[in-house]
Amino acid sequence: MASKQPQFVNSEIYHTFNRGVEKRNIFQGVVDYFRFIFCLYECNDKDFVIMRDRIGERKERKRRKSIGDTYGNFPNKKREPLVEILVFCLMPNHYHLVLRQLTDNGISLFMKKLGDSYVGYFNRKHNRRGMGSLFQDSFKAVHIKTTDQLINLICYIFTNPIEIIEKSWKIKGAGNPQRVIKYLESYRWFSYLDCIGKSNFPSVTDREFLFKIFDGPDNIKKFVESWILYKAELSKGVNKINDLILE
Repeated sequence: MASKQPQFVNSEIYHTFNRGVEKRNIFQGVVDYFRFIFCLYECNDKDFVIMRDRIGERKERKRRKSIGDTYGNFPNKKREPLVEILVFCLMPNHYHLVLRQLTDNGISLFMKKLGDSYVGYFNRKHNRRGMGSLFQDSFKAVHIKTTDQLINLICYIFTNPIEIIEKSWKIKGAGNPQRVIKYLESYRWFSYLDCIGKSNFPSVTDREFLFKIFDGPDNIKKFVESWILYKAELSKGVNKINDLILE
């Protein structure tokens, strides 16, 4: 049975997340990650959104040395955002978002548009007609009520990709902290790079609020690295957000 969603209140912050049904991968390649990130940007608008395959942009992308040159900054257009996207992190079989609601029913509408757009794309691309749901259920959401809770959550989300290269690190700690710190700075599918001053997908997120909370991008980097380097000392903080994790 799906868990009951909190009542979404304007200006409040929520952690939303979901995973693939039976923990199956919801991203099967680079193009899928890019598409989801494009959906994050394009669906965050009160206006009705028609998602296209953007064939012309794919051809243009092939002519560029880096795929990120095309998608790092999205075209400027007049929009009425439903939410502020503070943080996102995409993993092979799940995703995390940290959202602040801007309009009544903004999070619910945004998540519906996001889910419908990405699932429709994914099913067409991967020939999933009649194969059932892509996600295990409707998205989950947790109300973030305190600054400490938000800081712990951000560190948790931004260290999530470490499990790709060290699956047991959450239990044992990182075997090679410097290696995983370097790995995070090479992982493209989250907003950590933009939050520490390295342009990746700058148009997708609103970072000023986090910069105020952490007192600048340098301190976001320091907090995340401290989370890795001193996980034993931070275990109490980890326990505080056990109810936020997906497992």
